[in-house]
Amino acid sequence: MDSVERAVEVLRGGGLVAFPTETVYGLGADATSSEAVARLFTAKGRPADHPVIVHLADGADLDRWAERVTDVAQRLGRQFWPGPLTVIVPRREHRIVDAVTGGRATVAIRVPDHPVALELLRSFGGPVAAPSANRFGRVSPTTADDAVADLGDGLDAVLDGGPCAVGVESTIVDGTVDPPVVRRVGGVPLEEIETILGIDVAVDDRGGGAPGTLRSHYAPRASVVIAPLERVGALAERLLATGERVGVLGLAVTPPAGVVDLGVRGDVDEYARLLYTRLREADRRRLDTVIAVAPPASGRGAAVVDRLRRASASR
Repeated sequence: MDSVERAVEVLRGGGLVAFPTETVYGLGADATSSEAVARLFTAKGRPADHPVIVHLADGADLDRWAERVTDVAQRLGRQFWPGPLTVIVPRREHRIVDAVTGGRATVAIRVPDHPVALELLRSFGGPVAAPSANRFGRVSPTTADDAVADLGDGLDAVLDGGPCAVGVESTIVDGTVDPPVVRRVGGVPLEEIETILGIDVAVDDRGGGAPGTLRSHYAPRASVVIAPLERVGALAERLLATGERVGVLGLAVTPPAGVVDLGVRGDVDEYARLLYTRLREADRRRLDTVIAVAPPASGRGAAVVDRLRRASASR
């Protein structure tokens, strides 16, 4: 693995760096370089019209990259940055390259809560465009080894900051509309956003206009089937009878005989932290189907439900 100094050199030279955040590992490129961002999209196999999040070292720098720092962005940034929250703001022209925003007049920005990420961003001194460090549409990486396994030679430097503490992507709040809207549920629960803003906030993630909001996303090679707890046994038996290799994922779920245990022995936050680890384990064990029992859709459980739904939509 590389040093922060080496990673900064790579970014300044137009290269790509895998680096840790509290959510997932990011694939970073200089957000002001068209050539670097083009390399990023190619490495991921990402559609050209699908925007990526810009990472900053400090929320105080937001007005350098936003045409207007909305009240929503200010209030949420003060409360949740550094942390797993992204805000969409009007984009300042001729600063961040068009490819980062998918040609939109807005830009998604966050300040990550990881010491290695913040050291990298401060040392680089500019905005870093960084989607998750994996092939587009697949399971996001929560360790440096995951990123290397997915992108390999497409990476010019890799920073290892250990396993990600949150494990699901940031919540995205669109502050350019009135009232504000959550475009992607994630690491900051909707309930906490509503408390800070003092209003009910709708979730509208249709259309793929924000990062990570396409209908099919976050998918392992194995099929993902969401089922209530009471149906797990019968469904598993039916799949086993056809010769499939089956795993069960959920909170404190006891798998039937012959089924691989992908369960989580903690709370909903632990489910979120381990979700992608368990989905990657399913692929390493060459499972055909993962039966997933969704947690309650509150707190970070809403993000787990969302990622399971998108993973299941890939089949």
